[in-house]
Amino acid sequence: MGVPSPIGPLGVAVDGAGIAALRFTGPPGAVSAAGGAPLLDLARQQLDEYFAGTRTEFTLPLTEPVGSDFERAVWAQIAAIPYGETATDGTIAARAGEQGGAQAVGVACNRNPLPIVVPCHRVVGAGGKLVGFGGGLKRKRFLLELEARVWIEREFQPG
Repeated sequence: MGVPSPIGPLGVAVDGAGIAALRFTGPPGAVSAAGGAPLLDLARQQLDEYFAGTRTEFTLPLTEPVGSDFERAVWAQIAAIPYGETATDGTIAARAGEQGGAQAVGVACNRNPLPIVVPCHRVVGAGGKLVGFGGGLKRKRFLLELEARVWIEREFQPG
């Protein structure tokens, strides 16, 4: 299913376990699970809320991603980066058990089947430098600026 967004159409696919893929290039494939429409509707709703700044955490059922042990460890570390914050690829590598594996983290980020939901856009290079992103640096910058703006608005809201 294609989901419109401020960064272009997003393709969402489900399988019997949950959301299986999210892509920046439109629909990633057919729904392969009976009853997939409710999951797609939930994904669309949560993505809409994220882009509107009203959702800071996804609660979607996710398919267990296929990848190496290291990639799955990297994706787990990425999923733990709080909304509105970033972590360096070197920090993620160390937390995933691969000291000095910053470049390997970049490869794992590129293979992340669920960008935005598993927020690889929050991974930056040393010194906070914007580094490669499967959706392109323009989208990465948009996502980081969206989260920063929402975080600041919530943090400094009068009341």
